[in-house]
Amino acid sequence: GGNPLGFPGYEEKLAKLQRETGLEEAVVCGTARIGGHLCAVAAMDTRFLMASMGRVVGEQITTLFETATARRLPVVLFAASGGARMQEGILSLMQMAKTAAAVGRHTSAGLLYISVMTDPTTGGVTASFASLGDLLLSEPGTLIGFAGRRVIEGTISQDLPEGFQRAKFLQEHGFLDAIVPRARLRDTLAKLLSWHRPEVKSTVLPAGRYPDAEQAGLVHTGSECLRIIREKGRPVFQDYLPMVFEDSMELHGDRCFRDDESVWGGIALLGGRPVTVIGQQKGRTLEENVRTQFGMPHPEGYRKALRLMKQAEKFGRPVICFVDTPGAFCGIEAEERGQGEAIAKNLMEMMALKVPVISVVIGEGGSGGALAIAAGDRLAMLSNAIYSVISPRGFASLLWKDPAREAEAADTARITASDLHRFGVCDVVIPEPAEGAQQDPEQVAARIRSYLLAELDALLTVDTDRLLQERYARFRRI
Repeated sequence: GGNPLGFPGYEEKLAKLQRETGLEEAVVCGTARIGGHLCAVAAMDTRFLMASMGRVVGEQITTLFETATARRLPVVLFAASGGARMQEGILSLMQMAKTAAAVGRHTSAGLLYISVMTDPTTGGVTASFASLGDLLLSEPGTLIGFAGRRVIEGTISQDLPEGFQRAKFLQEHGFLDAIVPRARLRDTLAKLLSWHRPEVKSTVLPAGRYPDAEQAGLVHTGSECLRIIREKGRPVFQDYLPMVFEDSMELHGDRCFRDDESVWGGIALLGGRPVTVIGQQKGRTLEENVRTQFGMPHPEGYRKALRLMKQAEKFGRPVICFVDTPGAFCGIEAEERGQGEAIAKNLMEMMALKVPVISVVIGEGGSGGALAIAAGDRLAMLSNAIYSVISPRGFASLLWKDPAREAEAADTARITASDLHRFGVCDVVIPEPAEGAQQDPEQVAARIRSYLLAELDALLTVDTDRLLQERYARFRRI
């Protein structure tokens, strides 16, 4: 590394720290096994000049990623830093671009990078390799930011809020997948590494098929379905998640603005196979519904969903979406942040995803807000679910200027699963008990699981070109 600026006392300081810490520099790199999974590992140590990044640290991080790319290894990096190393001036700054480029090559090779941010992770390290992981984890309370608190307060003369730049703040604003206490970190990393092994295959055979909803005599009118899906106690996505999948981990944030709680996104196991799951969330209580905007996503909810779908594509994971929304959130803030653009982008990108995409409407399928996670290879609906161009109340208001005619609108608009099956929009109607899924949630979940296992086994035998051609043709013929 040397002393490129001839900074007074710098070499002596380095030698002193090397004697005191036993470290050569501020980062240690190598390979290790976590839960039996071989990976390239780096750990930064703030005892050495606050783990600031100079030429040596930049070179070590770059070499780590180059080696991992050549050996096709995942990278797990424990970041901690005060930022750029001032004693090395502009050469320190250039390490940001150098390390980011090396991460980019590793990413382009389709390899996994898990970044674990520990306290503190700031400055040029935050603004380069530490923020570029496929998965961004942090320990609770970690300070994460680009500009330091004193710099911000001194520049803009503004008091900063409690918790500013701490891990929870970052997660709420969309920039962390998960906050993991140190005691759980090893198990979490082992799980994530196991879910990204390229050889992972399904280990469970599909369950038996089930009767067609119409044959079972479970067809209701639109107004009857509307009543049933509004029944208190009807299962929502959070209820189905642990019943349909063996295990799951939520991943937060759109990496742009916020984590939208009306959209759950993450990785789950289905028959031993990792899949990416997107679920529109309604609450079970008024408090939960307020937090999830009654299942109406903001643009950041759709952008989170798309981010995770693109991640699924990188790692060859199928995508499974659960639709249950009265529609996309409509409000000033949603329009300011580009609600229309977010939905449009999802539709275009989903049509080009090189992995199977299956959607299941479990309650309401409200307009473009539903379609934005339902443009895939297969669409199933629970037998009492509805899917419509606009809510029945909106339909009645627009066409008849009388929202009280909502029930009549539900019958007129042909919004039931049976209707959509006849139109060729819905592939399969999954039967519920006559008065709704709340009568036997476990049975309904088992039927959803059976459907998903069978369809995935079929879709995963289809080559990518044919998959995309058939997906395009599916919508082209409507």
